[in-house]
Amino acid sequence: MQTRTPLFTPVLLVGCVIILVSFAVRASFGVFQIPIAEEFGWMRAEFSLAIAIQNLAWGIGQPFFGAIAEKVGDRKAIILGAVIYAAGLVLSSAAVTPEAHQMYEILVGFGIAGTGFGVILAVVGRASSDENRSMSLAIATAAGSAGQIFGAPVAEWLLSAMPWQQVFLVFAAAILSVLLLLPLMRAPAASKQELQESMGAILGKAVRDPSFTLIFLGFFSCGYQLAFVTAHFPAFVREMCGPIMAGGLLDSIGISTTSMLGAVSLSFIGVFNIIGTLSAGWLGNRYSKKYLLAGIYTLRTIVAAVFILMPITPTSVIIFSAAMGALWLATVPLTSGLVAHLYGLRYMGTLYGIVFLSHQIGGFLGVWLGGRMYDIYGDYTLVWWIGVGVGAFSALVHLPIKENREPTAQPA
Repeated sequence: MQTRTPLFTPVLLVGCVIILVSFAVRASFGVFQIPIAEEFGWMRAEFSLAIAIQNLAWGIGQPFFGAIAEKVGDRKAIILGAVIYAAGLVLSSAAVTPEAHQMYEILVGFGIAGTGFGVILAVVGRASSDENRSMSLAIATAAGSAGQIFGAPVAEWLLSAMPWQQVFLVFAAAILSVLLLLPLMRAPAASKQELQESMGAILGKAVRDPSFTLIFLGFFSCGYQLAFVTAHFPAFVREMCGPIMAGGLLDSIGISTTSMLGAVSLSFIGVFNIIGTLSAGWLGNRYSKKYLLAGIYTLRTIVAAVFILMPITPTSVIIFSAAMGALWLATVPLTSGLVAHLYGLRYMGTLYGIVFLSHQIGGFLGVWLGGRMYDIYGDYTLVWWIGVGVGAFSALVHLPIKENREPTAQPA
């Protein structure tokens, strides 16, 4: 009788902790935008560009860290990523010019690449059985959502007790602390067939495949929407949301200002994202991943359009956060699972890293355009509608993807 492979393994659990801490810090950067800009008298676009550069560096670094993990070892890639991440935070804490912040965010972006989805999902995918893989990828992705739940409110709380520079140092120490768990993260060795497959052959197959190009293009809007909301939604809510009613439900639980609501809204997104991501993992084992992705992008488009067309109130902010949260990272286990299904697990980190670069190019534009358009027009309306348009584009480009995997030619 066959023994069922357990879903929860040390690799999955440690991977979840690493992603949780990495994403808690990453998700908090929007909270620092106004305090840093006000302290130095910067335009909104200056700090926005720093976060945009972080997103772009994350995307550029992702395929490189995937390749390092596959050639040198997963744990060595994670150690390198954590050290670079912490160094970027420490240096950022001492930066007093926009250019310095922007330069150091390159290090932070590369650090996120080494401790984020590309490396962790690849090792989790290789360590999971076929029947558990989609759900394992969803659980690891949901850990990023858990980090988002805590990241922004913790940053807001720390900012009430210490300067933002010290908060950056606390976050650097938190990133380094996850390295204590690495001895538990031992992924199984690649199979004989996988070892026979060269990276060049698999990469060549992928770049010649129109489906890979469509996956690459489709992930753009995900990055645009997520990075824009993470970086700008706290400020958006603070400035554009109607007042919170004194004595109302939000006020009674301590959310008395739109500033606090903006930070907490990211946590709401994170809470509902856990539900949405786990649901996507479960559905991905049973239904077509490309149609699930097209559906998610369609729903995102509708939710964003309805929100901006309606009056911005505390209630609409909460409803939007819940709805967008359910769709937030649901694309990640489906996209990474689709890459693994089409091209195998051996070089999943590198291939997913290439696809993720499109995500981060979108993230760069979403964050930078958010700050730039705000400085020009005084609000976020135009850049929001651009996000609605690219979401509709992603819904359409997933439909022609061919999900049938072609067999890899065996060496003579």
